[in-house]
Amino acid sequence: MKPIFIAGPCVIENADVLDVVATELVRLEKELHLDLYFKASFDKANRTSLSSFRGPGLEKGLQMLADVKAKYGLRLLTDIHEAYQAAPAAEVVDVLQIPAFLCRQTDLLVAAARTGKVVNIKKAQFLSGLDMQYPVEKARESGAREVWLTERGNSFGYNNLVVDFRNIPDMKQWTPRVIMDCTHSVQRPGAAGGKTGGNREFVPAMAMAAKAFGANGFFFETHPNPDHALSDGPNMIPLGELEKVIKDLLA
Repeated sequence: MKPIFIAGPCVIENADVLDVVATELVRLEKELHLDLYFKASFDKANRTSLSSFRGPGLEKGLQMLADVKAKYGLRLLTDIHEAYQAAPAAEVVDVLQIPAFLCRQTDLLVAAARTGKVVNIKKAQFLSGLDMQYPVEKARESGAREVWLTERGNSFGYNNLVVDFRNIPDMKQWTPRVIMDCTHSVQRPGAAGGKTGGNREFVPAMAMAAKAFGANGFFFETHPNPDHALSDGPNMIPLGELEKVIKDLLA
């Protein structure tokens, strides 16, 4: 199965950032012949602090994503956090993503599945790969035409994540498309003074290890200047380094 690549900023900040990232992704898609999806969230409802930047919201955010699709022709992926968001998001994007903490939320899974869009379910930090059988079943029994699963590490507290790469072959029992979230897996949740920290230097190794365990999709949050990103900057890779990481995976 040909690998897919999901890349983009964590959250929609402004049109300028979207344009810079989209322009680079279009170039990579054409030059490297990638199966690529542009990712950005219209609302990050699971931020550490009440004062954290969340994004432009549903209506404005979806319009900005629609503008990216119209201008650049990229396929789109975005998160939904509540069931009512599924239908309007499905009018714009190609893949609806279920955040890890919400992967057991039945109403959210059912609403996403009923849109007919691809549903990407991120494995919760508190579940094993084998546990993901049940979210997949919920989505399929509700009409999902295609379900993906994404590994993003496990949390045991203490501001850290641990990746058990055995989850990748375990999850392949439930769906043939298993994606490695190479950037969220290096997060340090809540470890940066009321916001999430991270170790972006480990992202390339995470990607290569996931490939060795059979991952056939790779998720990278990326930004022109991660140190000034409004969400998840410490775990994102600089946009200028994305090409090398992808080329190494394709080698």
